[in-house]
Amino acid sequence: MPESSERAERRARQRELADRLKASGALDGIFEQIDAGQVPLGGDDGLLKGMLKAALERGLEVELSDHVGYERGDPDASLFPNSRNGATSKTVSGEIGDVELAVPRDRNGTFAPQLIPKGSRRLGGLDEMIISLYAGGMTLRDIQHHLVSTIGTELSHETISKVTDVVVEEVRAWQSRPVDEGRFLVNVANHRRVC
Repeated sequence: MPESSERAERRARQRELADRLKASGALDGIFEQIDAGQVPLGGDDGLLKGMLKAALERGLEVELSDHVGYERGDPDASLFPNSRNGATSKTVSGEIGDVELAVPRDRNGTFAPQLIPKGSRRLGGLDEMIISLYAGGMTLRDIQHHLVSTIGTELSHETISKVTDVVVEEVRAWQSRPVDEGRFLVNVANHRRVC
């Protein structure tokens, strides 16, 4: 029962957000472009990846502004001890595939973004999916194939292995947990029926 009430609350929040966006007219131009075939919704050049890229880069710029103490274009920027220093290209994998980002830098090299931490190559959610699939008994190769076929994200065998190595003890504990007697009997009964 709690799951259905959580689901109902999530649907209501999403419906409210969608209704507010529609009512504001902010999406009208985007919808017209999609309907005219000018902008695809998915894919590498699609709206979803473009919006994710724009949102992440905007968030990174806000973090850098907080770090250096001034906004981009501020005429008093030279008065601050640290300054902006261009951007570095970075590819991150997410649930909608790979996204190329321009991560801003500071001259002192002290900027450590929280939105996309240094060394991170995956957006939230993907690690949890890999761990869940691994805990469920899938091999690393099966997980790799599953990610490509379902969400279009290609991760190497080594990357998936690194993700699972981080939590291998928790996964082993979960896999060796005591099985509920009722569940075990149902599985045995199902197995015999199939044979």
